[in-house]
Amino acid sequence: MEEIKTHYRTCNLCEAMCGLEIKHQNNTIISIKGDKKDALSKGHICPKATALEDLYLDKDRLKTPIKRTEKGWIAISWEAAYDEIETELKRIQKQYGKNAIGSYRGNPTVHNTGLTLFGASFLQSIGSNQKYTATSVDQLPHHFASLMLFGHYLLLPIPDIDRTDFMLIMGGNPAVSNGSIMTAPDFSNRLKAIKKRGGKVVVIDPRFTETSKIATTHHFIKPGTDALLLLSLIHVIFKEKLSDLGHLEAHTNGLETVQEIAKNYEPQKTAKLIGFTSEEIEQLARDFATSKTAVCYGRMGLSTQEFGGLCQWLVNILNCITGNLDTEGGALFTKPIIDIVGISKITGKTGSFNTRKSRVHKLPEFTGEFPVSTLADEILITGEGQLKAMITIAGNPVLSTPNGKQLEKAFESLEYMVAIDIYLNETTKYANIILPTTSGLETPLYDLVFHQFAIRNTAKYSEALFEKTEEQRHDWEVLKELTKRFSGKKNPMNLEQTLDYMLQFSSYKEPKLAVSTLKEHPHGLDFGALKSQFPERLFTSDKKIALAHPLFIEDLERLNNKLNVWQTEQTSEYPFSLIGRRHLRSNNSWMHNSKRLVKGKERCTLLINSKDANALHLKEGQIVKVTSDVGQVKLPIELADTIMQGVVSIPHGWGHHRNGINLEIAQQHAGVSINDLTNPKNIDMLTGNADFSGTKVKIEGV
Repeated sequence: MEEIKTHYRTCNLCEAMCGLEIKHQNNTIISIKGDKKDALSKGHICPKATALEDLYLDKDRLKTPIKRTEKGWIAISWEAAYDEIETELKRIQKQYGKNAIGSYRGNPTVHNTGLTLFGASFLQSIGSNQKYTATSVDQLPHHFASLMLFGHYLLLPIPDIDRTDFMLIMGGNPAVSNGSIMTAPDFSNRLKAIKKRGGKVVVIDPRFTETSKIATTHHFIKPGTDALLLLSLIHVIFKEKLSDLGHLEAHTNGLETVQEIAKNYEPQKTAKLIGFTSEEIEQLARDFATSKTAVCYGRMGLSTQEFGGLCQWLVNILNCITGNLDTEGGALFTKPIIDIVGISKITGKTGSFNTRKSRVHKLPEFTGEFPVSTLADEILITGEGQLKAMITIAGNPVLSTPNGKQLEKAFESLEYMVAIDIYLNETTKYANIILPTTSGLETPLYDLVFHQFAIRNTAKYSEALFEKTEEQRHDWEVLKELTKRFSGKKNPMNLEQTLDYMLQFSSYKEPKLAVSTLKEHPHGLDFGALKSQFPERLFTSDKKIALAHPLFIEDLERLNNKLNVWQTEQTSEYPFSLIGRRHLRSNNSWMHNSKRLVKGKERCTLLINSKDANALHLKEGQIVKVTSDVGQVKLPIELADTIMQGVVSIPHGWGHHRNGINLEIAQQHAGVSINDLTNPKNIDMLTGNADFSGTKVKIEGV
């Protein structure tokens, strides 16, 4: 019998990059525990880590290509799959034009080295400008604000949580996510450490979340009004002469404009609409501005709303005017060993906006992508430039994007569809061919994306634990072959060689960096805390932060118009505001086929305040009908005083009741999809991001 061996790797099931210690013997996993020597996570893991074994052993996971026929799905060879895909996609482009093929890349793409490194080349070889990703249902406002303020869409400020004295968290629940656009394993204990050293943590959210339980203070806020609160905080700071830009004072433009604008948002005018008192707003502003160090962090609740772009702009403004941007204990910028931002000085690719507009709704592109809210109409509405084929890569937009039922109709109408995915799920069931790749423990991993968002500059490469079988293909192998067939050019480099090439451009010279170096350090390397990098790191033409970028200033008119509506708003047919929520044992729609992650109490429930439930004569566990202007779902209710009156919540990523999928465990815990209620016409008009937070609904007992 083989001796027990130990394998070290990074968990890739969320953004936290927790280090794992996996004991195994004879291709069998004995245990998965936290790696106490890991450079970033120091032994912390969450329940998701053990699901790597479930993923590896999942009998529903595809390992060879399958093709949809009139008699059902059949297995085919890789060569036959490649041949058909090449033939059909080239036929469609010849008949309808290059842009008749659309693509969608899902959230798991950025958790996977091969898909991240080789996916863009494949899509470039197709030659279509019809590209869509999960970015525009998640974090687009973050990237938009960074591009406009700092000149680069990936120059994202990261809270220096381990050294801050005051953390203001808006619309985020990092105790569950372990950070999001802030890779921070063991976030809860890091948050507790702020309080232990005498600091404060304030959470602002329509729900009293898991993060709120750890915080010093929690405030309810009416969904969608966060921009008003931020403007009011900025108003108080300027009015009471509490602003101090510190070392950035000489490296900003537009401060006077921001100060003038903020005069219109005194707390006495906005407080009632937000759900605060004016005194609470004033005190919060003073506490934040007078703290030795402070940082404001705004996440999903701020991004996925009608004013997402304004919110992320104002978060940066608040940090900047209080001297907490690019400052220790405030919001800093990473400098990872594979520095995608730094490499932009060579490539010149810093991001783009509005270089072209979508065909149907004339929505602006952002860094080569159109907002996914318009995807269904790009397929369904006839005319020149109509999408006739789709390629999906590690994505399930039927559950993850607005009005999934409309997208189902769209996918069903396509002439051809290809999915690169390991499951036959709610989206891939519409594909003609599914190409499955290795996953999880069969793949090597260097976390290219989340090192860009981490609270420390660390680096780690994980080799594959298990070898793939003869019939399996790695993602980079699949993408290389498809790229060759459409571009006619062969890429001579594999995954490790590509990483080695990128490491040549690292600003870190000790030790000499290569994949072989990283293999010698299985627990990872720590290159230290984040440091101040401005103005050197700025990509704006004048090397100054554009505090008053015209696009934000112009968009304030839209907010002011909505302010007038809120002030005169009457009783609505849809009186409740619907928000999402995240669970520790889940991440979007792709972890529900793990028995250990879905066991226990039903999690897909409608969370409702007990007073609201009593007014509607509803009882705990009762099935209710939730109706919006585009759809309807039925699910059990869960009574709680941890959610604001007038607000209800459904977790994101469920809805596995649809026919034609092969996810046995997920189907046993089907739940409903919150996106059967969201309207694709509801977007942040500035950025194009989907407006999920605050969908208006009515609740009725069944």
